Amino acid sequence: MELKRVVVTGLGAITPLGNNIPETWNNIVNGVSGANPITHFDASKFKTQFACEVKNFDPAAFFDRKEARKLDRYAQYAIVAAKEAIENSGLDLDKVDKDEVGVIMAAGIGGILTFEQEVGYYYANQELGPKFNPFFIPKMISDIAAGQISIMYGFRGPNYSTTSACASSTNALLDAYNCIRLGQANVIVAGGAEAAITPAGVGGFNAMTALSTRNDDMLHASRPFSKSRDGFVIGEGAGCLILEELDHALARGANIYCELVGGGLSADAYHMTATHPEGLGAKLVMERALKNAKMKPEEIDYVNVHGTSTPVGDISEAKAIIEVFGEHAYKLNISSTKSMTGHLLGAAGAIEAIFSVLSIVHGIVPPTINHEDGDNDPEIDYNLNFTFNKAQKRDINAVLSNTFGFGGHNASAIFKKFVK
Repeated sequence: MELKRVVVTGLGAITPLGNNIPETWNNIVNGVSGANPITHFDASKFKTQFACEVKNFDPAAFFDRKEARKLDRYAQYAIVAAKEAIENSGLDLDKVDKDEVGVIMAAGIGGILTFEQEVGYYYANQELGPKFNPFFIPKMISDIAAGQISIMYGFRGPNYSTTSACASSTNALLDAYNCIRLGQANVIVAGGAEAAITPAGVGGFNAMTALSTRNDDMLHASRPFSKSRDGFVIGEGAGCLILEELDHALARGANIYCELVGGGLSADAYHMTATHPEGLGAKLVMERALKNAKMKPEEIDYVNVHGTSTPVGDISEAKAIIEVFGEHAYKLNISSTKSMTGHLLGAAGAIEAIFSVLSIVHGIVPPTINHEDGDNDPEIDYNLNFTFNKAQKRDINAVLSNTFGFGGHNASAIFKKFVK
């Protein structure tokens, strides 16, 4: 059986840097930090009192009051991003065969805010007996965003969520890619959403010492590949891509951003939360992505790294890049857009895939911000071009995007300039 080709025809996002694609991309290329004092709850007693929150989001602009109450914040974000992506794709919803359109929308955690609120109310009011919102379970579960998007648009193709911690939405994209190229769908709405800036989310990551505690300098707290990095900055939002079978896209005259040409999956098989110190899983996943895409390392121009700003992870990923790319590693552009968006957890892979796609379209590599002269880690090779502090113009033919998650889950996707 001849495998189908898969192209990107639509993009949508809601992030700490903008509530749509144009705003977000403009801030990314200009090196803007999305960090702010936490407003979602009183964080004054927490070790970390800042995050990268979505700003100026009004659910009433997208949902009526009754509908909004049925949706956790993560699902609201997912629907908003999907709406923009579908509109951006130019899909004619009156003509498209909805039996052949699927939705794969990831979440690493899902409705954690709903869980906190419902369980918190129960324990604070036990004398009333078990009183729970009838929408508690469907609001909380991590697959409901995919289900709600399917219901809203009548899409009856493959419909589910992928969960692999911070690799979740790259997994969603690769599942969508495989569904399409195997002929199981013509179009898939794919991506991820997360909204874990809650007391339990921040408190839990604080307990692990995973988050930066740079409360007095939050705009510069996410500093991947700098010696003074002290953890990631938690973010929230959603990213969505419309992936489409090539002939289907051409037949309807779609605008094609680029082609998704392959991806890889691997496991560190090492530790519950830490990456392998030698980057073995990261090395393996990038090699598998290149093999799946039938590409040589020398054909990649830019690597959008996982780059969370954690002490161990940044070192191991940099080592893995040198292992995989050899001398070509020093000709690559490398950048961590988490330095600006923070870490969107289950949504990270999708939003970083969008940045990878737009870097091809615009010929611009987003920067890794917050690196200062003299703040070099002796275990990191700074002959690599980390695109520090300022975006760089470059003709980009292909981008590899990495995401790694707790549990040792690794996923990489490769996007390439479209050539008919």
